[in-house]
Amino acid sequence: MEVGTVRLVDIEGEMRTAYLDYAMSVIVARALPDVRDGLKPVQRRILYAMHDMGLRPTTPHRKSARIVGEVLGKYHPHSDTAVYDAMARMAQDFSLRYPLVDGQGNFGSIDGDAPAAMRYTEARVATIAQEMLTDIGKRTVGFVSNFDDTLQEPEVLPAGLPNLLINGAAGIAVGMATNIPPHNLGEVCDALAYMIDRYKRLDDVTVEDLMRFVQGPDFPTGGVIYRQDSHEGDGDVLRAAYAMGRGRIIVQAKTHIEEMTRNRSRIVITELPYQVNKTNLIERIAELVRDGRLEGVVDLRDESDRRGMRIAIELTRTVDAKAVLEQLYKLTPLRATFGVNMVALVDGVPRLLSLKKALEHYLNHRREIATRRTQYELEQAKHRAHVLEGLLVALDHLDEVIQTIRRSRTGDSARTNLRRRFKLSEVQAQAILDMPLKRLAALERRKLADEYKELQKRIKYLQSLLRSPARLLRAIKEEFLAIKERYGDQRRTTIAGQVGVTLDEIVQEEEALVAVTRGGHVRRGGTDQRRSVLAGRGMDVVTHLLHASGGDDLFLIATDGRATWLPVHQVPDIASQRGGTPLADLRPSFKNADIVAVVALPRGEEAPEGYLLVGTAGGKVKRSTLADFVKAVGKGVTTVIGLDQGDRVVDAHATGGDEEVLIVTRQGKVIRFAQEEVRPMGLPAGGVGAIRLTPGDIVVSVQLVRKGGQLLTLTTKGWAKLSSLTRLPAQKRYGAGVNAHKVSRRNGDVAVARVVGRGGHVTILTAKGGVERLSLKDLPRMGRDTLGKAVVTPKRDDDPTASRSEAISISVKAAQAK
Repeated sequence: MEVGTVRLVDIEGEMRTAYLDYAMSVIVARALPDVRDGLKPVQRRILYAMHDMGLRPTTPHRKSARIVGEVLGKYHPHSDTAVYDAMARMAQDFSLRYPLVDGQGNFGSIDGDAPAAMRYTEARVATIAQEMLTDIGKRTVGFVSNFDDTLQEPEVLPAGLPNLLINGAAGIAVGMATNIPPHNLGEVCDALAYMIDRYKRLDDVTVEDLMRFVQGPDFPTGGVIYRQDSHEGDGDVLRAAYAMGRGRIIVQAKTHIEEMTRNRSRIVITELPYQVNKTNLIERIAELVRDGRLEGVVDLRDESDRRGMRIAIELTRTVDAKAVLEQLYKLTPLRATFGVNMVALVDGVPRLLSLKKALEHYLNHRREIATRRTQYELEQAKHRAHVLEGLLVALDHLDEVIQTIRRSRTGDSARTNLRRRFKLSEVQAQAILDMPLKRLAALERRKLADEYKELQKRIKYLQSLLRSPARLLRAIKEEFLAIKERYGDQRRTTIAGQVGVTLDEIVQEEEALVAVTRGGHVRRGGTDQRRSVLAGRGMDVVTHLLHASGGDDLFLIATDGRATWLPVHQVPDIASQRGGTPLADLRPSFKNADIVAVVALPRGEEAPEGYLLVGTAGGKVKRSTLADFVKAVGKGVTTVIGLDQGDRVVDAHATGGDEEVLIVTRQGKVIRFAQEEVRPMGLPAGGVGAIRLTPGDIVVSVQLVRKGGQLLTLTTKGWAKLSSLTRLPAQKRYGAGVNAHKVSRRNGDVAVARVVGRGGHVTILTAKGGVERLSLKDLPRMGRDTLGKAVVTPKRDDDPTASRSEAISISVKAAQAK
């Protein structure tokens, strides 16, 4: 029996050939992404299979096992585990900056939990992933045979997204690896638009030019990136990595220190370096504490929830929190190194790419896609125009066409007779025969004529794109900007300078809006998120709104005369906690405090200039230097004014010292005097008399006179008016004042008063949660001794003696006087 042929071969040569074939298969067909769509073959096949199954963002989710089976059976003859693991990673928002799969169910967590079995989870294409597949049916990409030559699959996706850079890639091949960090979509689109504007001079574009837009990696888990590594001297490691395609970047967790009671503090971790396992991190910290290598830790808690990450490390009063934090950076993955290695397939060959080359290759891919798409659309438009020309000819000679068809014995002869009689093509003749009778109506003919005109315009436009590369590039640029508009978001990762820079220094330039609500919640958002920051939840509406820098400190003053401080960057962002966080969670010693004033002051080494002016309901006013105030409050909760029995703080302001003081009482009295009449005092002092009150009267507002301002007063029954400040004469301190708003049983007592500017809106809040937003220009302007005009109707059970700013309060969102 013959079993085959035996050949003598050189074992060294055979091993070399087999190994190289295997290596190239792993490199090209498994581990490395294509520079054009940024996808590995398994990822590309998953997206195409889901697209082929009709899974869209608007369709129901489908079982993951069904999707994996589709990919295995048609395109990817490997392990089902490999396919499911790849699909699960594409659905993880902590792995991909812009997830391409919309998963439903347990797809793993940042704690290292594995995804649930594929029979339990469901998935569909994510909205943003639609851009990767757009125009795939317009012959924009080439197709190749699948593993058994029974089906066709795309060799690359059209990739309307610069996926290689925005989602990054990681993979280990044979003899090489790739590790590309994710980036912000808006920044990459801006860099591409910049390159398009200088397409004829691309050689002149430098990495510094591109880094004006691409600031650095933008990891899905946030964190802090340092541009300079102390081990690398003063060089910019980001620039080196982008210029060479390889480098080391220091990534650090985002942390802050919170003050607790009894002079204790805690370290709070809110963002981790990319790909750091939270559970392993906590176990590592606990191990260091057990081994005695980390001292001063009394409690370690994972307080993370659906609103965001929060790991709390409580310390004893005997240790320095900053020193402990630096130990944590050195001994745990809170500070890690990300090795940039930008390797991708270019024309099927692995190449190390700089930032510029990666962008250039992707831009060339989009040029090819746009050209092929335009050619396809032009072909389709010409075909449709050709058909419409035949239909219009038939409608112009309708009777003769009908007679020609009636005289014909068969459909084939009718088509032949039409072609001969009217000089039509076969396609046109067939379209006439297939035309429904409703097309004979005059309105339908008008529609055909209009469609033909629009097609002619479309054809000219498409032809101009093909003739003019510059116009085609402009169209591509518009697509990039549209994608940025639809899917662009704020950067999550902060870029810092030298390693060791504190978070306080990093956030100095970040502008923010900070809101404090009636219920004692605080929240922060970008200056472009004003509507979201102001959005109330039921009765918990915003009562204080400040524009602050990320490096500012907030000083909150309560009715009982106590004050505390809170760095702006420690206020939770609305992106993670939309309703805000209770102040008591950030400052436990300030629990149940009734906030009446919030002051933002810049943080710095030098003592701030100016004064803190505090006024009480009992008619007293006090001035302290901001330097003393900041120094005392920085040590913890501090009393800023000594109050008499039954008295309370009604207002507090940071002043320059030269503004006049304006005090308004419940019975409508007002006094105006120079601030210099109140000498600076120490914080424990109780202040001096500001206005001589009649029995039963109290102060409801202490304001500063601003140039160009006017006084807005509002009563407990909703009557309001604006008064010119020029009609309020200056007096000596502790006088009886003059009438500012006439009060009676009809209009009620004065509830609150504010000095406002000439424009803008004012939001009026009632004690029971009613909200009215009025324009200042619509409010009545009247003299001092007048009743005002009813502008809002309080609810029947609004209590005029409510402890919180009476029955009605004014949220200061009106334009402030200068």
